[in-house]
Amino acid sequence: MVKAGAVKPSGLVKPVSVTRIAGRYLAHQEGLPKLPVPPLQQTCEHYLAALTPIVDPEELNHTRKLLEEFQKPGGVGERLQKGLEQRAKKMENWLSDWWLQTAYLDYRMPVVVHSSPGVVLPRMEFSDRQGQMRYAAKLIAGVLDFKSMIDNETLPVEYLGAKPLCMNQYYKVLSSCRIPGTKRDTVVNYTLDKRPPTHITVVHNFQFFVLDVYNSDATPLTVDQIYIQLEKIWNSSLQTNKEPIGILTSNHRNSWGKAYNNLIKDKTNKESVRAIQKSIFTVCLDAPIPRVSDDMYRTRAGVQMLHGGGSRWNSGNRWFDKTLQFIIGEDGTCGLIYEHAPAEGPPIVVTSYLYRKKSEMVRTPMVPLRMPQKLRFHITPEIKKDIEEAKQNMNIMVHDLDMKVSVFSHFGKDFPKSQKMSPDAFIQMALQLAYYRIYKRCCPTYESASLRMFRLGRTDTIRSTTIDSDKFVKAMDDPAKHNTEKVALLDKAVKAHRAYTDMAIRGQAIDRHLLGLKLQAIEDLAALPEIFMDTSYAVVLHFNLSTSQVPAKTNCVMCFGPVVPDGYGVCYNPMDTHINFAVSAFNSCQDTNAARLAQALEDALLDIKTLLEQTPKAKRSTAPYRPS
Repeated sequence: MVKAGAVKPSGLVKPVSVTRIAGRYLAHQEGLPKLPVPPLQQTCEHYLAALTPIVDPEELNHTRKLLEEFQKPGGVGERLQKGLEQRAKKMENWLSDWWLQTAYLDYRMPVVVHSSPGVVLPRMEFSDRQGQMRYAAKLIAGVLDFKSMIDNETLPVEYLGAKPLCMNQYYKVLSSCRIPGTKRDTVVNYTLDKRPPTHITVVHNFQFFVLDVYNSDATPLTVDQIYIQLEKIWNSSLQTNKEPIGILTSNHRNSWGKAYNNLIKDKTNKESVRAIQKSIFTVCLDAPIPRVSDDMYRTRAGVQMLHGGGSRWNSGNRWFDKTLQFIIGEDGTCGLIYEHAPAEGPPIVVTSYLYRKKSEMVRTPMVPLRMPQKLRFHITPEIKKDIEEAKQNMNIMVHDLDMKVSVFSHFGKDFPKSQKMSPDAFIQMALQLAYYRIYKRCCPTYESASLRMFRLGRTDTIRSTTIDSDKFVKAMDDPAKHNTEKVALLDKAVKAHRAYTDMAIRGQAIDRHLLGLKLQAIEDLAALPEIFMDTSYAVVLHFNLSTSQVPAKTNCVMCFGPVVPDGYGVCYNPMDTHINFAVSAFNSCQDTNAARLAQALEDALLDIKTLLEQTPKAKRSTAPYRPS
């Protein structure tokens, strides 16, 4: 998940001239700066500041001493820093390979809930299979238009302010797939093959089909042609008692890695799996989900995108390793899920609304099209056992996920802007207040920041819990504090968040740098420095709040699970006059509750607005911001 600073999303995407020049993408990429290695002393200072509100003074003191030792001239820190700087000189991006491995491919928990985000798109006004297939046909045609922009290198370059952004992730999301291993996964991308894929996969009633989406003259099928092909798929997959082979992809990565090796021993199975992996993307034609009230619908749609509702519903109607899967329910529930290893949020969110151009069906000459090929699987007793195990584990995950998707309708970006405050920082401070009110303490908070200003940039961490946010949340409900003081503290906390955001998107945050120093020590086969074995380091990485702003022009919302057993996942899309929120937690943790945090967040947003409205602007501090 990625956040392009707290800049207006409308200012994020500025099209450039889209002339078709071979190698335009490469030339653009080479013009981008390389990710810097921040100065060691700066990171150590900021690390101590980040620890101050979340560890006790004794622990902080201990860490301070370890950092002094680590930074000594000619010491361990200096040696590792030099190693990182050498690595940065040699490589296009010193972090990206390490990050892909440590954050994704080495991670052994299931990708479902724990890693892959889902996106809920606005509900569609259809309630039958014709509407479902018409919509699917338009979407497929729209994504093929997007693909042609990638193939021709005419995709408009995005900007953050005046700075061009790395476009590499857009070239990673199609024709790609994660491959399970028993200890570590890999990602394959077939875009640059001698014969790039020309098919997508469609799954209906747990049955997978290869759908060729290009004519023999290499032109894409029209919406009409795609519709006809989808109808053929639907009519040849009416049985609902098929083994849900796709559910295997939802299991723990080591278990799935073992089952995968067993599955592909069979030649037919191997060819079927390869066809799914190579496909441009997957379309999941889902069965309708149980009807619920309008209030509950968004939450139900959110979990539908994240995990499919369990083995009885649509969880087997997926191939969770596929980078991009569009989900279209017969009841108008639509969205997508993506495997996180190759890309962050915005590339996916942009992909998700490109189909809107395809508003009308175009009549096309009725050239007879080949029947889409059904993929066959030979299910041995051992594979059947693996499927049953994956079903059970999926159902446990479904019951454990506690989700609340809501619309905060009282205001959107408009109010913070009217107060000359960054909307993102404003929302983050409300979240800090909501958490503090429930738990009477501050917690480590992760907010993703985009590093796409740099070549092959992924993300770093905005640490929203700061010394200044800590002071504000403690003062907010203190009757001894005057409103003017509370507003001054809020203002300072918002500015501190804004300053940290700017630092992060310029490649100067602490989290990836500390990870780099740790991995450099491992690569040097040196003893791990004490700062990485210190309790503070474990505490600072235990993100009870894992958050992301994913701004989109459409009224959608992204959902993801918590990253720790006693934590929350919070994603939000701030629109002009409302904010879409998705809050997740685990039912297995007694201390967390998604609906309670969502309600506390709504209250905090309203209380901060009331505070600002009740405090005359003239009385507010206009002193320039100085970091604590």
